[in-house]
Amino acid sequence: MQAYQLGQATLAAMERDQVWPTPLNYEIWMHAVANPDGDLAIEIQRLLKRDKMITEETSDRLAVEFLPNRRFDDEVREAGDQLNRELVSVTTAIKKAQQTSKDYNSTLDIADRSLAVDVEATTVRNVVKDLSTATEVVRIENRGLEVMLERSTAEVRRLQLHLEQVRREASTDALTTLANRKAFDEEIIQLCEKADTNGRPLSFAVIDIDFFKKFNDTWGHQTGDQVIRFVASVIGRVAEAPRFAARYGGEEFCIIFPNESANLVERVVDEIRDEISTRMLKRRSTNEDLGMITVSVGLAQRTQNEPVHTLIDRADAALYVSKRNGRNRITNVGTSALEE
Repeated sequence: MQAYQLGQATLAAMERDQVWPTPLNYEIWMHAVANPDGDLAIEIQRLLKRDKMITEETSDRLAVEFLPNRRFDDEVREAGDQLNRELVSVTTAIKKAQQTSKDYNSTLDIADRSLAVDVEATTVRNVVKDLSTATEVVRIENRGLEVMLERSTAEVRRLQLHLEQVRREASTDALTTLANRKAFDEEIIQLCEKADTNGRPLSFAVIDIDFFKKFNDTWGHQTGDQVIRFVASVIGRVAEAPRFAARYGGEEFCIIFPNESANLVERVVDEIRDEISTRMLKRRSTNEDLGMITVSVGLAQRTQNEPVHTLIDRADAALYVSKRNGRNRITNVGTSALEE
């Protein structure tokens, strides 16, 4: 779905659902419209069927639960707060240790002056006793500081690992474990910039499951999810790094092929198409045959300095040619543009 059409459809859906057009609501409804069979869209319809008003609190809950970047932002803020608390704790411990060290130095100065003018046994014993006490205080403080630093280092490491996990989850499609649309948008920009720098080829494929809406209506969303996961597993296995595969939205997937010849890319995509079409799936709950699953593919090779949106549009146009020409096929436009 083109961006302009998606925007129009989002506003129409918000008007239909009588939702106040705030920026957050627009973002939520855009995701729901782009993936009408997704968990977010299903939850919205569930709320509306219960005549539940979409309040600010409801929108905030939907955003945190279903928008990965929103959850990531919350996790980052929480980790930042925790890190600040750790830094305050460590700073306090360091200041305390510095004061103890200053006191110890004062004790040494006093001892030095005492021994310089008076060397009686009683005085020496008192000085040694004071030094011993001061040394023990410093030892305890230093050990406390070491423990504090060890604990804080471990906590910071835990936060780093946690944020890395959240970052991965925020860029992963929950149903398929492929990269999600947000991660794709970031990756294709980076790979196109690299291709412009090194002058190497880059190809882009859009893959769409044929007749998926009819299939979903016949077998239900759970079985439809089973088909999406199957197609994603084939794509993911073939499109390992440095290739990059993502769920583009709904039943549509995409693969970026950096540094590979156009002929090789077409053969790889055809292997994906062929493997999917030759596997006979069964419905898990009843063991019924689901019939043949096929995909249509649009493939384009990027020209030097070509804008990202132009490359995507060319591959998308090629996909619809495959659909019009009978599906279960690849249309490769290379570096050319299709005439509408």
